[in-house]
Amino acid sequence: MWCHLRKSSDEPTDDVLGSNAWVAVAQRLLSVLPSYPGIDWNQCTAGHWQRGRWSSAIVGFNDTQSVSLDDLLHIDTQKAALLTNTRQLLAGLPANNALLWGARGTGKSSLVHGVLAAHADEGLRLVEVGKDALVDMAQVIESLADQPYHFIVFCDDLSFEEDDASYKSLKSVLEGSVLARTKNVVVYATSNRRHLLAEKRSDNAGSALVDGELHHGEAVEEKISLSDRFGLWLSFYPVRQDEYLDMVHRAVEKLVKQLASAQGSGDDFLPERYRQEALRWALGRGVRNGRSAEHFARHWVGQQLLKQQNP
Repeated sequence: MWCHLRKSSDEPTDDVLGSNAWVAVAQRLLSVLPSYPGIDWNQCTAGHWQRGRWSSAIVGFNDTQSVSLDDLLHIDTQKAALLTNTRQLLAGLPANNALLWGARGTGKSSLVHGVLAAHADEGLRLVEVGKDALVDMAQVIESLADQPYHFIVFCDDLSFEEDDASYKSLKSVLEGSVLARTKNVVVYATSNRRHLLAEKRSDNAGSALVDGELHHGEAVEEKISLSDRFGLWLSFYPVRQDEYLDMVHRAVEKLVKQLASAQGSGDDFLPERYRQEALRWALGRGVRNGRSAEHFARHWVGQQLLKQQNP
């Protein structure tokens, strides 16, 4: 009978020698590949998780979408709830992950950026993670765990189609141990869909009434399960006409103050001068919301100032 005799541990095998050579080659290659500079959270209030072919990292930037919470009108309930939750995080207390869902242009993303602006001086920071990088969520959160800051990991405008499995990465993080043991991080997400996934009428085929109670089928349960992982739900809706006009007035007023070139008299920017045009603008867009109010303000103020420059 033949048997294989292992070489002495003092004598490296060909396999070991070969693997060491490959490690050395890999290290030399990594040293010349492009890499992202480390982020300095003292200088940056926000960052974006950048996926690269060879490496990934948080790339810092100062939040150019800085929003004053005072400029976000008619979402007082949502504003108060998200502020309270964020202050719990900053105080080292338990806080929930939050899902902000509802109609487009109603202030969901602006509210998150407004909360960041309000508390950046207290050590609040934000990291954006795109839908294409959800698979890296656990890695992102682990990289923030030892930082002397508190973080919002922000997933903006999420929605998933029937054949899109990337939501499972987010679901895994929300229900897993990584986020549970990381006390300085919460996940805030926005979506036009309450349950984040597309819902079809056929999904209800498996639902049934049992003793007068509705029991969802497996398809519905799976789609609800992701949004259920968020402890705080905040809903946003289109606004009434008077609320929309309030938003237009605030946006016009703010824009005029920002532009040093505004040489017109105060009468040039009175609400009655643009009220009807603002309503027509919303009618043409098919929606009344904060985004359309801001877009109208840029349009109307720009036109008035152009007329002043070229009378």
